[in-house]
Amino acid sequence: MGNNLARLVFQPPHSSYGKDPNLIWLNTSRGEVIPAFFIKREGAHFTLLFSHGNAEDLGLIIRYFRELSHILSVNVFSYEYTGYGMSSGQPQEAAVYADVEAAFKYLRDQLGVPWQQIVPYGRSIGTAPSIHLSANTPVRGVILQSPMVSIYRIPFRFRFTLPGDVFANIDKIGNVCCPVFIIHGTRDEIVPVWHGQGLYDVCVKKGIAYDAFVIEGADHNNLEVQAGDAFIDRIAQFLNHLEHTPISEKLQQQVSQASPLP
Repeated sequence: MGNNLARLVFQPPHSSYGKDPNLIWLNTSRGEVIPAFFIKREGAHFTLLFSHGNAEDLGLIIRYFRELSHILSVNVFSYEYTGYGMSSGQPQEAAVYADVEAAFKYLRDQLGVPWQQIVPYGRSIGTAPSIHLSANTPVRGVILQSPMVSIYRIPFRFRFTLPGDVFANIDKIGNVCCPVFIIHGTRDEIVPVWHGQGLYDVCVKKGIAYDAFVIEGADHNNLEVQAGDAFIDRIAQFLNHLEHTPISEKLQQQVSQASPLP
């Protein structure tokens, strides 16, 4: 990705946090060092692997996820993107994918969380690493909040992926084998709701769609407020579905064919 495009796509804020002994430091396959946090909930069955939005970092989301961990009785693991917060390096598409892979490997290898209990959850630009991981590695399910079809298609409704386009989720989501839960607001002017609908349509064709949650009147940043208690309820219902539904033959096949992450 060129430097000019990277500056347009990525908008890292000034770091909202400093050194903290509770931070976990991860080494990525690209040689960068990124921080992460782990919120453990006693007795939790699932661990949400959260990939945050664009103009935020770990310091801006940790309080919310402490509450979410308590309400949903889940563990939460979230990581920083290269070039965001206290991470090293400069943000770019390939680095984001390496970041989520490092987070997944830490969950699996260091914390001993099996893939059957890992649920990637991405918000906005964070839906791209969540889809990338889920398309290449077995996970139990994935939550996509305000997902994009691709970056170029945000301002322009192209039918096909153009050369140079980034975060082309539409080209990857068909390789996901686990249930996909999409959440989107009808008044989203940053990533219009047709993006979520387009991804959902592919999921339906592939047999991996869970009932989408389209929030009337919600924009890009107020879905939780606009939906109220229903927001948490729908995520809880999805997790309950994952826990009590047998693993599909398609996902079992992905497990048998999966290559180890780099």
